[in-house]
Amino acid sequence: MKLLLIVLLVVVNYVGGTTPSRPNIVMILADDMGYQDVGFRDSNILTPNMDRLATEGVILENHYVMPQCSPTRSSLLSGRHAIRTGFWKGNIKPNEEWGLRLNETTIPEMLRRNGYATHGIGKWHCGLYTWDHTPVKRGFDTFFGLYLGAQGYFSHKRSGHVDLRDNYIDKDGKFVDNVRLDLQGKYSTYLYTDRAVETIENHDKSKPLFLYLSYTAPHTPNDAPEEAVKKYASHIPSSPKQRRKYATQISIMDEGIGKVVEALKRENILDNTIIVFTSDNGAVYGKKGSNYPLRGGKQSLFEGGVRAVSFVSSPLLQKTGYVNKNLHHVTDWYATFQKMAGDQPTHHSKLQLPLDGVDIWSSISNNQPCREEVLMNFRDHSMIQDSSEHEFLVKREDSTIDEDIGQLGDDEYLDDDSDDFFVIRWKDWKLFTGKYKVQDWTSKNSLGEAAKFDRDDSWLTGGGKAGSGTKLFDLSTDPREETNVADKNPDVVKKILEKIPGYREKMTKINKRTRSKEGMKNGIWVPWVKNVEKV
Repeated sequence: MKLLLIVLLVVVNYVGGTTPSRPNIVMILADDMGYQDVGFRDSNILTPNMDRLATEGVILENHYVMPQCSPTRSSLLSGRHAIRTGFWKGNIKPNEEWGLRLNETTIPEMLRRNGYATHGIGKWHCGLYTWDHTPVKRGFDTFFGLYLGAQGYFSHKRSGHVDLRDNYIDKDGKFVDNVRLDLQGKYSTYLYTDRAVETIENHDKSKPLFLYLSYTAPHTPNDAPEEAVKKYASHIPSSPKQRRKYATQISIMDEGIGKVVEALKRENILDNTIIVFTSDNGAVYGKKGSNYPLRGGKQSLFEGGVRAVSFVSSPLLQKTGYVNKNLHHVTDWYATFQKMAGDQPTHHSKLQLPLDGVDIWSSISNNQPCREEVLMNFRDHSMIQDSSEHEFLVKREDSTIDEDIGQLGDDEYLDDDSDDFFVIRWKDWKLFTGKYKVQDWTSKNSLGEAAKFDRDDSWLTGGGKAGSGTKLFDLSTDPREETNVADKNPDVVKKILEKIPGYREKMTKINKRTRSKEGMKNGIWVPWVKNVEKV
């Protein structure tokens, strides 16, 4: 009888995909990386390390993110939709006075209270206007990187001001902000990799490790060392002209990921480590990255903007070497890591807000379905108010900012004039309604077209007969989103539209954005609001 019980337990654990207990977690983010821009999708970009990790692990074919940097990061770190965190309106732009609210519990905060060592490296982009909104105050033991959304890869500057820092709490319990002016001229992707390797080598193995490695590659500007371009991209056609440096940015990141894996091996902790890789959104449409065969790119809610290149690699996976087609969302990682850590949210003084993500480990490790619905985004401008609430903490007057974004490009500034819309995937159906950005398709490994942001087509606006103003795509037969089948499936449209009130009830009001130049001081970006109301 005992033998039978043991066998049954083993079978149940295998079928159910037992959640690993307190594994090391390495979460790697790329920035604006195209869906097709990896070797395992037949790209001409060299990514041997990612290819190996993905093909020997699990490729996540339907892993959805937000179409922009800040909304994805806030949803990842909080486990909550942008409609709850206030990021449904878009990115935090330089000088803006808001961020991920202080009543939100972040992944590093949750893991640290469960005994994890937590280290953040690279891009933050979840708020910097107060020190309380910066990474070490949000759960990281250490942070090395930038608070903003982009900077020069060599200069580490945005608008002429440096934003590269070492943050930690010293032995006396004091917060340290060491701005690394001494590293100017050194390529930031190399710096992030070196710090990640150093962190792994110095890790106290009595604790589980959470390493958040958030590369800025291949986000603008189009910076890459010339010797690396020759090494990695000489085989790539010179047109479009930005493609070679973009490819090099990705290949340098890939080289870094390989070094991180080797460090985990050397330190004998790889066997109990889960590596998750995802981009924060698709490549910018029509410039240098390829989201082929998907439609659209960054800023849009078509598949090329929100279906990210993603995979999981770990010896702890029960099933490997396959493409997982289950629905997953970036909010799911909080719930997944929370279960792994054994966190009991009701045992802590800080209230955990309702999560939107679900535990997806069994879905990934054993290919079990986990959800049938993914909200892409929901915008309702009636939810923007004048009064001050917690996301701003201090109400300030609007000011005109003469923002010199220079070589960094303007892709962070394209979202403010979008109208109201609701976009969701339910099973294999994807519905758009309202007024939103329209983008077309880019060809394989080929770009060349300028981005198209067309808000005037007659089918974009609502009203009229049933189904007008609404597009419905059947992704099972039309993954490129070419054929609107709303008129042929009125029952499906009706069922999905009935979901809108439920999502509106979850929506958080936000304030009109305020901006200030006070954070640009003496050639350095620094938080500028001091009187913070505690939440």
